[in-house]
Amino acid sequence: MNRTFTGGTRRATARERARSIRLRTVSGTLTGVYHAATAHPALWRRMARTYHPSLTRLARAHATAACRLAAVEVPAYRAFLQPSGSGNAKRLTDFPETDKSNYAGRYDEESRCRRGRLHRAGVIVDESSGSTGTPFNWARGPKELRTIYRNAAGYVQLAFPGDRLFVINAYSMGAWATGTTTGAALARIAMVKNTGPDLDKIIDTLRHFGPGYDYVVAAYPPFLKHLRDRLDELGFDWDAYRLQGMVGGEAMTEALRDYLEQRFTRVRSGYGASDLSIGIGAETGFTVWLRKQLATDAELRRALLGADEQRLPMIFHYNPLETFLEVNERSELLCTITSRHCLQPKLRYNIGDEARVHALPAVLGALRRDPERWAEFQRHRGADRMNLPLLFLYGRADSTVSYMGANLYPQDVEYGLYQDNPLADRISRFCLSLEELPDLESRPVVNLELRDGDLDAAERLRLTESCRDGVLSHLAQVSRDFAASLREDPTAADLRVRLYEPGAGPFAAMTKLKNSYLVEAS
Repeated sequence: MNRTFTGGTRRATARERARSIRLRTVSGTLTGVYHAATAHPALWRRMARTYHPSLTRLARAHATAACRLAAVEVPAYRAFLQPSGSGNAKRLTDFPETDKSNYAGRYDEESRCRRGRLHRAGVIVDESSGSTGTPFNWARGPKELRTIYRNAAGYVQLAFPGDRLFVINAYSMGAWATGTTTGAALARIAMVKNTGPDLDKIIDTLRHFGPGYDYVVAAYPPFLKHLRDRLDELGFDWDAYRLQGMVGGEAMTEALRDYLEQRFTRVRSGYGASDLSIGIGAETGFTVWLRKQLATDAELRRALLGADEQRLPMIFHYNPLETFLEVNERSELLCTITSRHCLQPKLRYNIGDEARVHALPAVLGALRRDPERWAEFQRHRGADRMNLPLLFLYGRADSTVSYMGANLYPQDVEYGLYQDNPLADRISRFCLSLEELPDLESRPVVNLELRDGDLDAAERLRLTESCRDGVLSHLAQVSRDFAASLREDPTAADLRVRLYEPGAGPFAAMTKLKNSYLVEAS
């Protein structure tokens, strides 16, 4: 990838230096006060529980100050703003969006740092997974990392109760941000073993240390399913152990959560990105309950998602004082990291995710309209409650297969595969493709990778039919477009299901760590 920096390294003018000092004072004061108030995980939890919506105005002001300061002291950002003349903008929305193509891919790592200085002791370089193309490198300074560690530790103590926390970190231990950062962060409040995504090591760890701990297994959702299925095969004594699951890196359906929670005490997800931070958003018992309500409560769905929305988003609490979130006119999420300690400032950064944001009082107002719903909410707002606003995340806007005028989303297919499917334990993972037939018509294909190839013909047929029926049934329930297609044209039900041995077919080139849900037809 060719990255250039065309902004020059000219010396700042006296006026720019004065402006920089003023903005550094404002941003540094806001950052310092906030960090002092959340310096310990216990203080962070108190902040999350007592956050007042009026603080969002302060958060917006801090995000604006971050952009204005970067316009002076970050060489790449100064050059980026020149064509639009936004270098002296006063309002947050007057600063243009940044993303991988127009900013991170255009300017090198050093020019995107404050004062153009990258190399210093304590800097950690993470690598994104490359799910959108060529992997990128992201540098984080020591103060920035301490903030990330504190946030992760505070959340885990809030969401995963236990007096003897033992985190088994099953994320990749390579250059990816999630694995190494998770291990370092949680060592502040728990015993940690960084096994990486190795089933045998995890099983050996559980057997060696025994049931006397409150285990939290941190992993991608598909890997946690692999672990559950392998332990079941081995006759693992689930009742003797206390296991919880902490997942991230990709969306998870409630069908998969229900499947996992047949064994794990609870499974909670976090939202983050290597581009930004691993700790942007986090689930609680309330957000899980709210998501399940949206699946069945049409009135609540209209109030929070809109009249025509058929998808079911992930729901996370997020902290605007650290990551200020906006949604643009295309419903894409923009993130500004407000901290003065961010080595490579992330400013109105568009990661390509579709989302909505709601203040908590607005969501509670919608819940109050139904007394029964409100009473049930009160029962589900437990010890892990937060008072932070809510992010409703749909994921990448282009993660669909279009067929017969309907958009088929991987999350909806996953529901159909796992919900009430007695053969779900035979599935390792899946991906979607669109196959063109000889008559030039197209049909959607659900490709399934088997956990093992030891299935006879009858078992393969049962698995194929149960998955096809489950996916068609769920799509007809949640997608009006697909249901209409089924009524109007019976061939719309011609959903193909193909079974593959482990690592074969479209899964041959895939990493074992994260799923790729859309592939080109072979």
